[in-house]
Amino acid sequence: MSSLVLAEMTASVSELKKNPMGTVAAGEGFAVAILNRNEPAFYCVPARAYEALMDKIEDLELNALADARANDKIIKVNLNDL
Repeated sequence: MSSLVLAEMTASVSELKKNPMGTVAAGEGFAVAILNRNEPAFYCVPARAYEALMDKIEDLELNALADARANDKIIKVNLNDL
């Protein structure tokens, strides 16, 4: 059975066990697909790439919320009244 590998760099579970930081570094800042018996088992993602991914997801969620509220009634407020 073939699987889609969503990373340019791959490593085996054995390689990851031998040298975890070297495996992460081999991805040069991008995710590394960790293979078990030539099938992707999981992706090893560097912290910066994961943080960027989470920021993008948050932005998408906020944009969806803004789009959902685009036609809502506008309520004017004055911060001095609070």
